[in-house]
Amino acid sequence: MPSRLIVEQSAFDALCEEFRAAGIVAFDTEFVSEYTYRPELCLMQFATENGVYGVDPFEVADLSEWWAIMADESIGIIVHGGQAEIRFCIDLAGITPQNVIDVQIAEGFRGRSYPLGYDALVSRVLGTKPGGKQTRTDWRRRPLTKEQVDYALADASYLLDVWKKQQADLKKRGRLDWVLTECEQLIRTVEKEACRNPWDRLSGLHRLSPREFAVARSVAQWREDEARNRDRPLRRILRDDLVIDLARRHPTTTKQLEATRDFHRTEANRTPEDLISAISRGLDTPQKELVPPPAAQTPDKSPDEHMLGQLLGIALTSLCAEVGIARQLVGTAADLRHLVRWHLYEERDPPKPDLSVGWRAEVCGDLLTDLLDGKISLRVADPDSDHPLVFDRIDDD
Repeated sequence: MPSRLIVEQSAFDALCEEFRAAGIVAFDTEFVSEYTYRPELCLMQFATENGVYGVDPFEVADLSEWWAIMADESIGIIVHGGQAEIRFCIDLAGITPQNVIDVQIAEGFRGRSYPLGYDALVSRVLGTKPGGKQTRTDWRRRPLTKEQVDYALADASYLLDVWKKQQADLKKRGRLDWVLTECEQLIRTVEKEACRNPWDRLSGLHRLSPREFAVARSVAQWREDEARNRDRPLRRILRDDLVIDLARRHPTTTKQLEATRDFHRTEANRTPEDLISAISRGLDTPQKELVPPPAAQTPDKSPDEHMLGQLLGIALTSLCAEVGIARQLVGTAADLRHLVRWHLYEERDPPKPDLSVGWRAEVCGDLLTDLLDGKISLRVADPDSDHPLVFDRIDDD
């Protein structure tokens, strides 16, 4: 299988034509995220049945044809842990990818381990160890060495074979549609994350007053704009905890601002007047425009709610082990508490629990709700088994 690094626009455009003809492409990226507002795309790796290719985005200026391919639902894009690849498409092209298939997710439907790293996954599925020692390399530096290119290309070279084997097995298990559904959800999750307000990522907002929340929103928006304009990471401009601290204290002079602990370590100290202006805008928000901050996580309905969630977690873990699927994909502790509240306390907002709909409902059936209703009992059958619990239905008679 030939390998090469593409640095010319014409060669890249021709490669994209090959991708469209193939109908399925493996895709991976190398990037650096420590120094810029958004992760900096440094290398793109592709694989088809005809070969493995690297593309240098520092040399190939127009990548629009590839992003259009990612948005073409007729072409399968095979990735491993593909959040970054999806996000690059959204951020750099402003479009949402469509037919992205993540082999990391797919493997979680074939066994209990999730998420598996690339080397471990390839070894499990294909019995091959890719290897490589470039995990800490600076992908921004040029020229790239042969070792760097070989390492990067290996990240794409096995993906098609992995998916081919996974796909055949998932069809036999009747789980292929489950995987495709979960991959679609991954795209929606990344897209939603890309559209979040600058203040949505802050912790501790629920402790603020409406006026303080207005200041936090204004400062967070200033920080976002400043980071984008300077092309610097958000945390380099102003840390999250300092945004909350400024919202509470809302200093109005440079002297007050500079008295903030650790403020001198941030890049915000270069333009303190602009930051004070952002604080003032929040303070000057008209009363009628003030909104309450997001509520804290709803506390347990009763002291038993947490215990019931743990009980369901034990049952779900045993069930997942029995059917050979990763528990992390099926449901989190929050999902289990949501089910408890929905079923026992009849909380109907937010919508129906994830564990009760779609493929998760097929996995769980009525097991969890029947357990809550006392229709099923648990017992240990074989302590040496990977799923030692047995669920016995209680006879109503």
